[in-house]
Amino acid sequence: MLARALRGRMRAPARLVARRRGLCTQVEGVERDIVELTQSNGIATLTLNNPDRRNALSTTMMTRLSERLDAISRDESTRCVILAARGTVFCSGHDLKEMKALREQGAGAYARVFGQCSALMTQIVRLPQPVIAQVEGVATAAGAQLVASCDLAVACEDNARFATPGVNIGLFCSTPMVALSRKISPRKMMMEMLLTGVMIDGEEAMRIGLVNHSVAPDEVAELTAEMANIIASKSPTTIKIGKEAFYKQLELPMVEAYEYCSRVMTENMMDPDADEGIEAFLGKRDPVWQADDGKKP
Repeated sequence: MLARALRGRMRAPARLVARRRGLCTQVEGVERDIVELTQSNGIATLTLNNPDRRNALSTTMMTRLSERLDAISRDESTRCVILAARGTVFCSGHDLKEMKALREQGAGAYARVFGQCSALMTQIVRLPQPVIAQVEGVATAAGAQLVASCDLAVACEDNARFATPGVNIGLFCSTPMVALSRKISPRKMMMEMLLTGVMIDGEEAMRIGLVNHSVAPDEVAELTAEMANIIASKSPTTIKIGKEAFYKQLELPMVEAYEYCSRVMTENMMDPDADEGIEAFLGKRDPVWQADDGKKP
């Protein structure tokens, strides 16, 4: 009882600090973190939790999400990340009211916001753990950019919608274009989205490569969890090596990409998990990765 009371005293200042920093929000009368974190079986779920503001990427939201990702990157027990959201809007992009207020501060203020957003998207790509977007609502502008920056994405066929509507308000979605144009194919479909601002549904998003799957509402969380659990069962060292190599080789010409990936595979072969995986395959048994050694009987 004493320990429980002490823990309660220790948590109160943290909540107060979070409230003062704007990292907490009121949802149905209950104070909650603006980016909720839950963890289970090596999977961390980050939930954007500001539905009253359409989960907009305000500077506060971006700061909190970046903090969460930074902590996860240093947590070796986390094997995979799910990015979800509360409400009917997954993420509406930049907070336009905040952006309007920044106009008085000049171009420098806007440059800092766009720089922060770009850094956040890069942080997701460089995170050691794969990130799966669980999209059960609208994702527009920088919100669609957020989905595109994740390694994988599952969309709800009923209510997931995607758009780059900046052109409708005189602001071309230039920074969202960076992530989206690296996922969407053919390029003419990306240009159509950018030039018209028209919404596409989950099925179309899957067809052009923005999401991996578009499924029924009752299957979204289940499929996302299934994918996360499969990833979490693999060697975390191997997943980290592979994710980093995947994005780096995309930036290289083909010959250089082969040279780079040959070096990566050579180093990977020398890793104990590769030796264990091959031994387990040949021995027709389940592998025991370094991270799991001592956890299994």
